Amino acid sequence: MTAVNAALTVLVSSRAVVPQAVSGSLVVSPATISISTASGKIVAVEHAIIPRDRFPADAAYVDCSPKLILPGVVDAHVHLNEPGRTEWEGFWTGTRAAASGGVTTVIDMPLNAIPPTTTIEGFQEKLAASRGQCWVDIGFYGGVIPGNAEELKPLVEAGVRGFKGFLIESGVDEFPAISPGDMALAMETLKDSPTTLMFHAEMECARHDGDSAAAAGDEDVTAYQTFLDSRPPSFETTAVQEILAAAHIAPLLHLHIVHLSATQCIPLLRAARAKGVNITAETCFHYLGLAAEEIAKGDTRHKCCPPIRGSRNCDGLWDELVAEDSCIKTVVSDHSPCTPELKLLPRELCSTLAPATAPAAASGSGDFMAAWGGISSVGLGLPILHSTAKKRRGCGKAPDIADMVRLCCSATADQVGLAHRKGTIRAGMDADFCIFDDAEVWTFSQGDVRWKNKCSPWQGHEFTGRVRETWLRGRKIFELGAENGGFLDSAPFGESITEKRFA
Repeated sequence: MTAVNAALTVLVSSRAVVPQAVSGSLVVSPATISISTASGKIVAVEHAIIPRDRFPADAAYVDCSPKLILPGVVDAHVHLNEPGRTEWEGFWTGTRAAASGGVTTVIDMPLNAIPPTTTIEGFQEKLAASRGQCWVDIGFYGGVIPGNAEELKPLVEAGVRGFKGFLIESGVDEFPAISPGDMALAMETLKDSPTTLMFHAEMECARHDGDSAAAAGDEDVTAYQTFLDSRPPSFETTAVQEILAAAHIAPLLHLHIVHLSATQCIPLLRAARAKGVNITAETCFHYLGLAAEEIAKGDTRHKCCPPIRGSRNCDGLWDELVAEDSCIKTVVSDHSPCTPELKLLPRELCSTLAPATAPAAASGSGDFMAAWGGISSVGLGLPILHSTAKKRRGCGKAPDIADMVRLCCSATADQVGLAHRKGTIRAGMDADFCIFDDAEVWTFSQGDVRWKNKCSPWQGHEFTGRVRETWLRGRKIFELGAENGGFLDSAPFGESITEKRFA
């Protein structure tokens, strides 16, 4: 299939995930989607396959059957690290990886870039660095750090999609943790603003019975359990309790827990929501598809914070995804890469890296306590979620494809104030699509890695379901197997989203 240039493009499939006309609930239905290539918008959606001869002769008519037409994924948690740490990841490579996996919008986190997006000046540097480099559309978060409360409202006016603060050290000096006082000041400052205040919800606390935190120097640092014990669930529950204790300061402000790992937080969040507290959570593909018991000695590709926990905890996250009025509203990648050297891989795992990076990483030690924490996965979310859900469906409930679209497209768009243009297939929306073959079985290999540093725990995993095409604002930008790595244009087509939030 080639790139489409007609004034009217018509996409059809026997299966598309579209909202029902009356209820708005997402369903799998035959669909005919008419797109204006001039505006990049969807102009009509019919819940049936309309034949080719019903359209003008010069219209481009593309039948994707039996593959699924999904809205483009909105990944609301991605670290692109540029400027400042572009050797970790950058706009060009990170957004190409996103596009190859059906992601049409990413929201960039405020830290790991230098400067971080904690001031208007920092935001302007971020925007300047992104120009001409983005293969998908991109929005930006601002950061909350000690002493920057006066920057928050100007950043809202400048179009950031929300704010993130850490209740524990972030790992980078330029983005320090906030105190409860800083958190309260941010809530007070933003309480009347149309935005989302998000938290990395871990706080160090006194040890409780059942928390077997490893004493420094006493345990094997190449054993994953040592790291897991050092970040017990009580770190997350303590942070959530601190947030909830301050929520009364800003009752209308949307509060959000990023990358929820510990299921012990779920009853706390459910109880707060039942009392009317405006708080939600997200979890990540790696918490749903990986488990602590499977992590080999020294395989620091799996290190992230909060940590990947045990299989029973994983079961609880899946149960919450399909629960009525779940507190977990979205699933995101938290793509947080670094150079292979910082992962400290043991020598026996260096063969998993690209030849250009393997020698530099060969001096690593497999030290989970010292390695950088972060999982690379942007663009892999749909295969991870679909494959794991399919396996789980044999022994219990799991999200279906309509649920996955809600969790990864429509709800993530809503979370960042973009539900008026992203995340759903309906008239008036951006014509962003993911063409997904839910039957293809494939193994993720070194050649499939598109982010800058080819180091990920997903390498070697077999998936069922693969993205075949990605369309951005009415234009096909990626086709698996095509020349130029599948990218149909020589230059990126993505835009920076800086429109002011109103919801």
